[in-house]
Amino acid sequence: MATSWRILLQDEQQLKELARQAVDRALAEGVLLRTSQEPSSSDVVSYAPFTLFPSLVPSALLEQAYAVQMDFNLLVDAVSQNAAFLEQTLFSTIKRDDFTARLFDIHKQVLKEGIAQTVFLGLNRSDYMFQSSADGSPVLKQIEINTISASFGGLASRTPVVHRHVFNILNKTKEAAKILSNNPSKGLALGIAKAWELYGSTNALVLLIAQEKERNIFDQRAIENELLARNIHVIRQKFEDISEKGSLDQNRRLFVDGREVAVVYFRDGYMPSQYSVQNWEARLLLERSCAVKCPDIATQLAGTKKVQQELSRVGMLEMLLPGQPEAVARLRATFAGLYSLDMGEEGDQAITKALAAPSRFVLKPQREGGGNNLYGEEMVQALERLKDSEERASYILMEKIEPEPFGNCLLRPGSPVRVVQCISELGIFGVYVRQERTLVMNKHVGHLLRTKAIEDADGGVAAGVAVLDNPYPV
Repeated sequence: MATSWRILLQDEQQLKELARQAVDRALAEGVLLRTSQEPSSSDVVSYAPFTLFPSLVPSALLEQAYAVQMDFNLLVDAVSQNAAFLEQTLFSTIKRDDFTARLFDIHKQVLKEGIAQTVFLGLNRSDYMFQSSADGSPVLKQIEINTISASFGGLASRTPVVHRHVFNILNKTKEAAKILSNNPSKGLALGIAKAWELYGSTNALVLLIAQEKERNIFDQRAIENELLARNIHVIRQKFEDISEKGSLDQNRRLFVDGREVAVVYFRDGYMPSQYSVQNWEARLLLERSCAVKCPDIATQLAGTKKVQQELSRVGMLEMLLPGQPEAVARLRATFAGLYSLDMGEEGDQAITKALAAPSRFVLKPQREGGGNNLYGEEMVQALERLKDSEERASYILMEKIEPEPFGNCLLRPGSPVRVVQCISELGIFGVYVRQERTLVMNKHVGHLLRTKAIEDADGGVAAGVAVLDNPYPV
């Protein structure tokens, strides 16, 4: 998939002028982040990093990623409802991974008490790369599925205009017309609105659990604004606020500051550093309520790397999605090689394989938010340290996906405009709503393309590594 912008990338002067105009358009369109110096304030903002040109994506792979998203929605929902599968799968991980263990403790407590919520909402994003196959053609391979705080739906809705603008400046109107319209924030809000409606109290609010230092606030505001346009009000609170102002009534309805909450939308709570003792108590209070949690604790656990690895085992998809062979085939076609590191022969073999060919694998802990995976020499050192320890069960091993690099300009505040070799990662947003046992909504609602320089092994836009992009279908 060689870039078709090669000629354009050779004119340094033109690139600088295009970059200036593209950045101005991005600012005008609201492709914004708060600054790292002032992450809690919108007094000074900057543009979110993005590519100067859209990146080429094979139409067939884009269509495949969209087609399988509803299957992934069904799969995540099925896993979240299967307490025995979750317990069995996470059994060895929770012995060694304190964070997953704490989440699992809340899950067990809620099950013991009886789940109060009757409406379930999933807003997830399945992420892929394009593996170069032996004959040179790219193949779609899943990296992970994000079941909590799947971000950048708001900003991804605003970037197509910027790339069309770049092409229009160059008088490339045909190319500008090929950039797909994309509005994940509208679709994500649609899911929240449906869950709010099914909760059945017109005075109840949507509660967004936010971080205090939130640079990515404009991404979240896009969804809040869509809800407000439907006359659904959103309040933003931190976990600490819930500890102080949250309560349940005798019917386990959730109130914050005396106001009833219909839907809790988590944009925090996916990393150990985001929890204090007080925050864990707040999370338990929210989970015990009958409010619709997005995600509920079981769905967060369904997004762990250990579950992803277990799903790739023979027969697992058939067990979770009985009588759906087409869905199973579509899902399995996207799986990369995934290996358990549990104690025993299977885990030993996986470690031997990785140590023999470290460039072919990546070591993944049970963490979200980017920047957690280990590659190359770092992975070798970690495996040498872990190989005789039960701690290794808190990781999984995955085959490294090797896409074909291409040239593009990554525009970042304060960085020079230069052409670098890049790779891209495609995310598809999925939304589902279930009431009791009935699935009321299941859809894909848009995409996110992120691009990074090939020397940056791991990390997304929020981690400061990847930049926003648009797929240019070829």
